[in-house]
Amino acid sequence: MERRRRRAIALLQEGLSAAEVARIVGVAGCSVSRWRQAYEAKGDAGLAAKPHPGGRSKLTQQQRERLAALLVEGPRKHGYDTELWTLSRVAEVILIQFGVSYDPSGVWHVLRSMGWSSQKPERRARERHEEAIEQWRQDDWPRIKKNAGTRAKRGVC
Repeated sequence: MERRRRRAIALLQEGLSAAEVARIVGVAGCSVSRWRQAYEAKGDAGLAAKPHPGGRSKLTQQQRERLAALLVEGPRKHGYDTELWTLSRVAEVILIQFGVSYDPSGVWHVLRSMGWSSQKPERRARERHEEAIEQWRQDDWPRIKKNAGTRAKRGVC
């Protein structure tokens, strides 16, 4: 963001309008105006990056790396019945491994900061028989679809 603000000021100094600068750097015009005011009031310091609000993370960078390795091992390795990580499960692993307590919603912020995302498992039966499904799609489905159209025309449900 700081780089974007500095680029915007440089473009303004080249004589471009705030609207043109906003379009080039991909922000709203009011942002460019705010940046200009900050630059005029404080100089380069007005464009400097500001620290993120909120407290520091309870986990160190080393602990986060260890957590990632633990999660890659999978939930079954940690005593759970299924191969599905939930926020509550991850919170339990963090508590057991690092002695740090997190609410499940806080776990989500930790995972996001580590570059992890929410994933939903596919819901497919283990006994699924792909060849039989494909055969049904080729042979039965066209016939059913065709009959459905003629039944609908006759008013039969």
